[in-house]
Amino acid sequence: MIRNIYHIISLLVLFSLFSCEETYYPKPHGYMRTDFPEKQYVNFDSVYPYTFEIPKYSKIVADSSRAAEKFWSDWNFPEFNASVFFSYKNIRNNLSEYEEDTRELAYKHTIKADEITSKIWNNKDKKVYGIVYNIKGDVASQIQFYLTDSTSHFLRGAFYFNCVPNKDSLAPALEFLRKDIDHMIETFQWKNESN
Repeated sequence: MIRNIYHIISLLVLFSLFSCEETYYPKPHGYMRTDFPEKQYVNFDSVYPYTFEIPKYSKIVADSSRAAEKFWSDWNFPEFNASVFFSYKNIRNNLSEYEEDTRELAYKHTIKADEITSKIWNNKDKKVYGIVYNIKGDVASQIQFYLTDSTSHFLRGAFYFNCVPNKDSLAPALEFLRKDIDHMIETFQWKNESN
């Protein structure tokens, strides 16, 4: 009797092993999880004719490229392999030319962009005016902007990840860093000293 029970159990186990069809379902492509640092801001104030707050996990260095002009700099986010490139110009009755150059550079991404939106920045108390271009899609530069006092100073910024663009994998880091760029613009001030 025990022997029969043993045979029945053995047959059931064998039957269950061979009767199961394993179906393979491909797993969706995943991306590395990013742990974001805590946002703590410090004031950036140097020889440049402007000042603003930046997060502690970033740094600003002078632009060392051959084409760099006075007061050009790179705002680097080493942990994210990203940068904002700043180019500064003195206005000499050519503000509309600088504004148009910035607009053209932003709209060069139209070929790959899903959408380009612009937001006007206007802070009369600090005399900081400008436009921020948000460029969505697999584009090289997702954020471009300019800030001006409309009489003397003009600063253009262009944000880049230093990698091949992939809007899905970069989306969390982009949204995290977009808040830092917004904070930089909100705290931006021109210095009163002459250049």
